[in-house]
Amino acid sequence: MSSEPTMQVRVHAPFRVYFDGPAVSLSAVNETGPFDILPHHKNFMTLLQPCELTIRILDKPNFTLKVTRGVMHVKADQVTVFLDV
Repeated sequence: MSSEPTMQVRVHAPFRVYFDGPAVSLSAVNETGPFDILPHHKNFMTLLQPCELTIRILDKPNFTLKVTRGVMHVKADQVTVFLDV
């Protein structure tokens, strides 16, 4: 069992949950460019630009999802991405 820190990530739209579980990192794009979220990240909120959202999961393949637009909120190792679809 790995001791690598994780954060809880939930990616959803009004009627669908795309991802809900622990992750070691998340990558996306906002108006200033590409960025990564790691465990213990400072509180953060941003609008997402069209991009491929990538979630890295321990001992599993990465989860990727094409995003047109959405809102990301990060607080206390909880990352919520609400997509507008």
